[in-house]
Amino acid sequence: MKARILRIALASLVGLALAAGIAWWQVRHATQQVETSAAAVGGPFRLTDHTGKTVTDADYRGKYLLIYFGYTFCPDVCPTELSTMAASLDKLGPTADRIQPLFITIDPERDTVAHMADYVPLFHPRLVGLTGTPDEVRAVAKAYRVYAAKAPGSSGEGYLMDHSSFVYLMGPDGKFIAVFPGGTSPEKMATDIKKRIGG
Repeated sequence: MKARILRIALASLVGLALAAGIAWWQVRHATQQVETSAAAVGGPFRLTDHTGKTVTDADYRGKYLLIYFGYTFCPDVCPTELSTMAASLDKLGPTADRIQPLFITIDPERDTVAHMADYVPLFHPRLVGLTGTPDEVRAVAKAYRVYAAKAPGSSGEGYLMDHSSFVYLMGPDGKFIAVFPGGTSPEKMATDIKKRIGG
């Protein structure tokens, strides 16, 4: 009996280690893919901000952009990453004035302008939420190499979304500068941003 329990425990530990290894490889591989294809990250977009105004990428020229793709109904990852973005901006002090934080939805069906208007101020007063038609959102997600799809088995209005979780730093000219994988600390993000943009 003890031997059987030990075998089950060992199998569980091996399974957990394997799952952790796969998750690490996926994050590492995805980060390397984004970094090695920097020239292909980003591009023109036309979306609607959380005040109902139509905006394009050109409206943000002259500012560094800190961009996160997610959705407001996300139970944990998106709020965590948006909080990290906000904390990193606070740590940057006056340097943060040169950066425009953006939250682009990958779930336009539920993330309406009104819903985004209630959600984004919870994280940072300067955070801008962007939504649009499904086609507009698909186009910008593709430009930034963002993966997004309804989670298998999700149905009804309470569905979940599977999506990549990166924070992108873009230059005042719209060009890619850096990507921060999910789980990056606010301190590391702020330090790295300061090194890259000066100030």
